[in-house]
Amino acid sequence: MRLRNTNRLPRLHHLLIGLLLLGWPLQGAESGAPTDLRVNAQRLQERIDRLARIGESPQGVTRLAFTEADLSGRAYVTGLMQEAGLEIRVDEAGNLSGRLPGVLPGLAPIVLGSHIDTVPLAGAYDGVLGVMAAIECVLVLGENGIRTRHPLEVIVFANEEGGLTGSRALSGRLNARALDESSRSGMSVRQGIAALGGNADRISQAIRRPGEVKAFLELHIEQGGSLESEGTDIGIVEGFVGIRWWDVTVTGFANHAGTTPMNARRDALLAASRLVIAVNRAAKSLPGRQVATVGRIRAEPGAPNVIPGRVELSLELRDLAKPKLDRVFQEIRRRAQLIGMETDTEIEFNEIDIGVEPTLTDPNLQEVIRQTAEALDLSYARLPSGAAHDAQNMAHIAPAALIFVPSAGGISHSPQEYTKPRDVANGANLLLQTLIRLDRQAGP
Repeated sequence: MRLRNTNRLPRLHHLLIGLLLLGWPLQGAESGAPTDLRVNAQRLQERIDRLARIGESPQGVTRLAFTEADLSGRAYVTGLMQEAGLEIRVDEAGNLSGRLPGVLPGLAPIVLGSHIDTVPLAGAYDGVLGVMAAIECVLVLGENGIRTRHPLEVIVFANEEGGLTGSRALSGRLNARALDESSRSGMSVRQGIAALGGNADRISQAIRRPGEVKAFLELHIEQGGSLESEGTDIGIVEGFVGIRWWDVTVTGFANHAGTTPMNARRDALLAASRLVIAVNRAAKSLPGRQVATVGRIRAEPGAPNVIPGRVELSLELRDLAKPKLDRVFQEIRRRAQLIGMETDTEIEFNEIDIGVEPTLTDPNLQEVIRQTAEALDLSYARLPSGAAHDAQNMAHIAPAALIFVPSAGGISHSPQEYTKPRDVANGANLLLQTLIRLDRQAGP
C-alpha cells in the first residue's frame, strides 16, 4: 500500500500538467468566468467620458496624435493600466502597451487594443472604446482572482488617425518615407514618435514576428449605420476592404461659351458629369457591398464663359475581394468609353500605386466570437469594414479579429458620434468572454 501511494503522486502531477496544457480552467475559473463574468458597465462608461474631456471643446474632441492632448490622454490611460496591474512599456514606434504575465510559461500573449488619438473635432468613442474595454477586461479578471494561461497585453497604437503608424510599425509595414511625412500636429511622424517616448531610428525593434502573438482582438464602433438600422447587437467583421484609387482626366476642347453651338461642343465637364453617374451605376450593377466614389472634381479653365476643356477627378473603389474591384473597374471603363465616343472627349484612368489590399480576419476567431455572442444572447451579423483599423495590420502577423457595436445614426469622426451604454457594455462583455474562450483553447 505504501508503494502504491508513493507512485500515485508523480502520476497526479503529470496528469495536472497535461490538463493545464489542454486548456482546463485555471486559478479562479471556478468562480464562473466562462459564462457569468461581466464588466462594470458604469465604470467603463465613466472612463470613456473622462478621456473625452481631454482635448474637449464646445465644437468637439480634438486629441491629435503627438500633441499635448494626446500625451495627456496617454498619461491617463497609463494610470488605468497600472491600476489593472499591467506592466507599462512604450516601444520604439511610440505604441503604449501594458502586459500581464500568464500562468503557463512560454505562451504567446493575447493582445487587445485600439487607439486614443482623434481627428479634429471628433467624438468620444472612436478607438477609445477598444482601449477602455480592453483595460476593463483585465481589471475584471483581476478583481475576480482569475489568472489566464496566456499573457495579456493591451496596446494603445500611436497615430492611428494619421495613417495607422503604430500598427504598421509593429507589423513591419511602415516604410522610411512615412516617418518623414508631416502629421496634423505640425511635427513629422519621426518627431512625433520621439515626443511619445519612441525612437524612429530603431523602429525595426518594434516589429512583432508571426507566432509572437496568439491573437489580436479589437473592439470598435461600427462607423456606419448597418447594425443600428437592422437592430443588431454585434458586427463580426469578416475583413477589411481593399481600396484602389485612380486619377481620371477628361479631355475635350475649351471654347467660347457664347459662340459655340451646342452640337459643336466638346465639353469635358459634361462628359465628366456623365462619368460620375456611370460610376454610381456601375457599382450598383453588381451584387455585393462594393462601393465606388468620385470625391474630387476640378474643371479647367474654370471661367463661367468658357466651355471646360479639361476635367480632373478622383475615383475610389472599395470591396472585400480583389476580383470584385477588378470587375467594377472594368464596367466603369466600358461605360467611360461610350461616354467619350458620345461627347467627343477622351477619358484616361491613371491608377495610383498606393492601393490597399483586402485583408481577411481570422475564421477561427470569427467563429469564437459568434459562439460567444450566442452564449451571451446577442444578435450578430457578419459584415466588412469599410474603414481601416489597426487590426488590419495586425492580421499580417497574427490571427486578428474586429468586433463592431452600433453607432447611433451611423455617425463617426464627429461630435455627434454616440454609442448607447447598453451597446458599449455588450461589446465589452463579448470581448471579455471571447478572451476567456481563446485563453482556454489548446495550442500556444
